[in-house]
Amino acid sequence: MAGMLVQWALSAIALLLVSKIVPGFYVRGLWPALIAALVIGLLNATLGLFLKIITFPLSILTLGLFLLVINGLMILLASSIVRGFRVAGIVPAFWGAVVLALLGILIRSLVRRA
Repeated sequence: MAGMLVQWALSAIALLLVSKIVPGFYVRGLWPALIAALVIGLLNATLGLFLKIITFPLSILTLGLFLLVINGLMILLASSIVRGFRVAGIVPAFWGAVVLALLGILIRSLVRRA
């Protein structure tokens, strides 16, 4: 349980970092980031999983890059649900997904070392 809470907080911090890096990606503060991280996680676990399954052949053809498009779509959808979290289109959502993926790799490597 504590591990999930830490992961949730780290995801929210990653969203705040992305908002400083990616133009068109806006998070108003920690609470919207926490809510957005929760909504993005839920969307990825439900709708995102379904989309990843049905687009599996396309993901293979693009060597997995299409998964970033799906993640970007989940981020864009979350931005339409969560107040204080806004993404200004698919391009910032895609680059936000790229930066979030890279930050996720970095965070997981740092957490494993600790």
